[in-house]
Amino acid sequence: MKVAIQGEPGSFSHEAALKMDAGAEILPCALSAEVFKALEEGRADAAAVPIENSLAGSVLEHFDLLLTHDVRVEREALVRIHHNLIAMPGVAIGEIQRVSSHPVALAQCRRFLAAHPQMETIAFYDTAGSVKHLMEKCERNAAGIASTAAAKLYGAAILEAGIEDNPENYTRFFLVRRAAEATVDPGTNKMSVAFALEHRPGTLVGALNALAVLGTNLTKIESRPVHGKPWEYIFYVDCKIAGPAEADLVLKVLKNHCSTIRELGRYPEARL
Repeated sequence: MKVAIQGEPGSFSHEAALKMDAGAEILPCALSAEVFKALEEGRADAAAVPIENSLAGSVLEHFDLLLTHDVRVEREALVRIHHNLIAMPGVAIGEIQRVSSHPVALAQCRRFLAAHPQMETIAFYDTAGSVKHLMEKCERNAAGIASTAAAKLYGAAILEAGIEDNPENYTRFFLVRRAAEATVDPGTNKMSVAFALEHRPGTLVGALNALAVLGTNLTKIESRPVHGKPWEYIFYVDCKIAGPAEADLVLKVLKNHCSTIRELGRYPEARL
């Protein structure tokens, strides 16, 4: 299966793609919108996208892209995020003047960077991409923050491992496929749904109470603005399901409270 990711080989998205499909062929894309376009146009069979980080929160752009494309979530995976300071082989940590990485990675290494004020931080489009760039340019006074896999892939050296502020750093990823080709795993026990409500008091409470009456366990709720309709929102929920019958019942009861509803996928809950 060819799986599109945002970022370069060696990124955490690459790791997640292989965790969900060990034989995946990776299609790197610079932007998340390009990932979904590649999937939509058939240049990729699936996409591996981060949806939520345990420290930084939700990846909001990906909620929007899930809704605006005819796709379904087929699997999810949890990836432990280990950040490393990576540079060219033979470079000492005292030589580093610039550190580049994805903005989220930089934010998750604040303590380390604060302890090295001589290092200027530069936001880059991807963690692994920052290592690829410095190796291609032979920049001896620069470093990237990325995974161990990125260092190995690009022939770089890890100057300091595990520089993240918090060890409980995990990212949840979705494997997304075109809706017509998505399958439902027999072990499915989770589903994602997006819905909109009428703009009047009590509608959200009514929808959530209907799920509570069913005994359905919500594991996440997120709201996103409706484009072109100020102060109106789309709500995204993840919930546990006992099987197909409960999933169908969730959709049925929500329809009684929602102006629009869309199922985003059914899949097995990820385990560490």
